Amino acid sequence: MGKGGGCVPSKHRAPAGVADQDPTAPERNTPVSGQNQTSSTNNTTTPVQDGVLQSAKKLRIFLVFYSMYGHVELMAKTIKKGVDSVVGVEGVLYRVPETLPPDVLAQMRVPQKDNEVPVISAEGLVEADGLLFGFPTRYGSMAAQMKAFFDSMWGLWEQQTLAGVPAGFFVSTGTQGGGQETTAWTAVTQLAHHGMLYVPIGYTFGAGMFKMDSIRGGSPYGAGVFSGDGTREPNETELALAEHQGRYMASIVKRFARTS
Repeated sequence: MGKGGGCVPSKHRAPAGVADQDPTAPERNTPVSGQNQTSSTNNTTTPVQDGVLQSAKKLRIFLVFYSMYGHVELMAKTIKKGVDSVVGVEGVLYRVPETLPPDVLAQMRVPQKDNEVPVISAEGLVEADGLLFGFPTRYGSMAAQMKAFFDSMWGLWEQQTLAGVPAGFFVSTGTQGGGQETTAWTAVTQLAHHGMLYVPIGYTFGAGMFKMDSIRGGSPYGAGVFSGDGTREPNETELALAEHQGRYMASIVKRFARTS
């Protein structure tokens, strides 16, 4: 499907000329004054303006992933920590549906899934203010389970429902040359056809992205981990990069919310 679409405002964003949900929100790295304090609850942020509490919904970033042996799931949970550390934004974990039958999964010695993470349908994506998709690689591109999920988004593509929504990727590969970058490259086409806005992390992680003293997954395209034969655990740098991606994506989503 090659039909393009223009950028339409998210239904969560205020129309032009209408004040943002939190007009007093400071820019990043700006101290918060005594009259611009916020207190967080489970689902709301309550700015204090002239002594009056005002309720506002948190922005939500959906972390939508497929994980076979647990590496991508661990990355997703670590990214959520980064998202949740940004005031006014929360990360929500979702799985995509499994496409392999149970007997095949048993032969592949795939562990049981964590039932605390719900399965999402394509229609559920419309509730997100930002999206991060995570998946393992298969020959340099996304796993079939994630591709099947993107294929199920046909109705959203037809209406360009997700146009203008910030989105990004995080990946897992078995080897250093297994597709840390190509897996993200080949996934960008999915975002492009929906009109979503691809948000790579660039080199915003800083010096950690330039070190050569240890094996490390991740790239300017997003966080990543090397799984080896399935038994390798992510190292501290890979997890720190994942948490950074969560914080960075949250800051971008907040910026879009303020300017929409």
